[in-house]
Amino acid sequence: MAKTLGPVKRKFAPWTDPNAVPFIRFENITKRYGDFTAVSNLNLDIYEREFFSLLGPSGCGKTTLMRMLAGFEEPTEGRILLQGHDISGVPPHRRPTNMMFQSYALFPHMSVEKNIAFGLEQDNLSKGEIAARVQEMLKLVKLEDFAKRKPGQLSGGQRQRVALARSLAKRPKVLLLDEPLGALDRKLREETQFELMDIQHTLGLTFLIVTHDQEEAMTVSDRIAVMDKGVIVQVDTPAEIYEAPNSRYVADFIGDINIMEGGIVSKSAEPGQAPVVTLDCDGLPVTVEQECAATTGDRVAFAIRPEKVRITLDQPENTASNAAYGEVWDIGYLGDFSVFLVSLADGRIIRAAQANVSRLVDRPITFGDMVWLTWPKDAGLVLTR
Repeated sequence: MAKTLGPVKRKFAPWTDPNAVPFIRFENITKRYGDFTAVSNLNLDIYEREFFSLLGPSGCGKTTLMRMLAGFEEPTEGRILLQGHDISGVPPHRRPTNMMFQSYALFPHMSVEKNIAFGLEQDNLSKGEIAARVQEMLKLVKLEDFAKRKPGQLSGGQRQRVALARSLAKRPKVLLLDEPLGALDRKLREETQFELMDIQHTLGLTFLIVTHDQEEAMTVSDRIAVMDKGVIVQVDTPAEIYEAPNSRYVADFIGDINIMEGGIVSKSAEPGQAPVVTLDCDGLPVTVEQECAATTGDRVAFAIRPEKVRITLDQPENTASNAAYGEVWDIGYLGDFSVFLVSLADGRIIRAAQANVSRLVDRPITFGDMVWLTWPKDAGLVLTR
């Protein structure tokens, strides 16, 4: 299934079409609680069938934004449009949205099928339609054999599936997921992420997920909005968020990264060649192939991911730029790769990650070794803010 869905997802990019109409639109949304501003003048478009993530630390406003879409909170200013209609003032039960909470909120005295049927019964559907819808949901989440069990007789992953089935049973146009996998262990959480993606593709629904888990957002999302202090800092695809963060905040928040402060020494742009920026990062010469708005003398930051830094015992041929020499201070063995913390002469630490492509009996690089760190010109990024 994953091989079939993958290419479809890669081609899905309505946000690149200037004629595409957003399915959900937040217009100048501000939410205040007394003197505290939880969301500040926020604008955001989400498209139909998109798996969209709101990512950020606790208190950044992501859950408040979701609750306003669900109808549990009303904006202080601005409006929310769903399929072009202003839904301000529409109560939660009359919105074409449904929310799956982190706690799952299952009824412990009801069986799995009764939990799934609860919302349908509240909508006064016929018994036949309810039974058919429940069976459809049980099959979707692969819980047909657990229909008669109660939540206390299920594993954490199974309870999560019941909550998902109950949320989907009413066939909402938008499913809102508030930290839905937070209670699961790492292995089960990773498996469930792919199940969520499969279900979302199968049903063709719009999913909006709130999470502080970077890996989760990177795995499931078509696009991610990184939030900080009530505003959106960057909206982009997972690859762009990771490879081309637009600020120090985003670069530092998403994954591991080395960030070194420095100043621009020179800029060049030869015809037919990539533009080159030369930096002095406190005595460490760095050359970057990149368009850069900053000018000579400006203070900027150089950012590079650990996996793009090569670590060797032998001195490279060219050490004039993009090369550092230091001592291996610590090593983290993570199974599929190892992370080396290398201390430079001035005390700065640079991380380098190396894939463990073969079984390690004796480490070729170990604690206390003096090593060289190198990286190509196009591996890092100049950040101007």
